[in-house]
Parts: sequence; C-alpha cells; structure tokens
Amino acid sequence: MYHATGFRRDEIIDLCVLINSAERDPGFQKWPPILGLFKSVIVTLAYMRHNRTQAEIGESFGVSQSAISPAIKVITPLIAEDLTDYVPAADELDADTQYIVDGTLLPCWSWAARPELYSGKHKTTGMKVQVACTIYGQLAWISDPVNGNRHDNLGLNESGALLTLNPEDWM
Repeated sequence: MYHATGFRRDEIIDLCVLINSAERDPGFQKWPPILGLFKSVIVTLAYMRHNRTQAEIGESFGVSQSAISPAIKVITPLIAEDLTDYVPAADELDADTQYIVDGTLLPCWSWAARPELYSGKHKTTGMKVQVACTIYGQLAWISDPVNGNRHDNLGLNESGALLTLNPEDWM
C-alpha cells in the first residue's frame, strides 16, 4: 500500500478519521458506497501519486472506472480542505535549520488551450511547485503552484521562502 499511495496504513486510517469527522454541509456528495471511505482514499492517493489511469486503478480494485472517477472527484477536495492546517507556510521555516530545496512538475492531462502549462524540460503539461525538506528528509514546506513553463527560480522567488533564510543553510 505504501508504494501505491506514499502513506502507511495507519496514516491512511488517520486521514480517513480526519475526513469522516470534519463537519460538512448536509448535502455534500459522499464517496462511492462500493469502495467506502478507506478504499476511496487509497484510490485517490494512488491516482495523485502515480497519475495512473482511472481504468487501471479500477482494475486493481475490482471495480469499473465509473466507480473510481467519483471517488477521486469527491476525496481530492476533502483531502485538500482537511489538510490545509498541516501545510507549513514559508514564514514558518526555521532560520537556523538547513534545507534542501527542489522544484518538481506535477503533471496533468494535455491542455492544448493552455500553453503556459507546458514544460519544455519535461515535455509535458503541469504545474510546478517548490519543496523544502530538512537534511534528514523531513518535509518542511511546499510552495503554491506556478505554471509549468516557468523556471524553478520564479516559483522560489515568488514564494518568499528564502528571504529570511541564510543562503548558506540551503541547497
């Protein structure tokens, strides 16, 4: 499960508890009953981590693509909403800590009408984010996304993450 989602089973259970215990509007759309919450979260995390097709994920879980699609559609915004408080902001970075900073492209489907999402380096479309972790590999910060055709330095400069940090303490 870890290799498919990037989460251990106990972390997925914690995420399910967080999703299930959050207050929602009475008419909010729930995950597909055929999958339930736990499998819907796994499906969504696997989809986000590996960009696998929904039909392929459905095959892995013994359901059709038409069961996978609503699970991803419902769970993705719930994860984003419920984990917002856990995402560190740039101004929360410790000035006395050494960080490794790197940019990555989060691929998306082709947007012919949105050429600003096309990354020539990666030869695909997506959004770029900057990620900072400690030298021990602990995630410390993730930037807001910028268009895929922009250089990593643009996202880093726009975030202001390094303004208060000593350049000797990051690479």
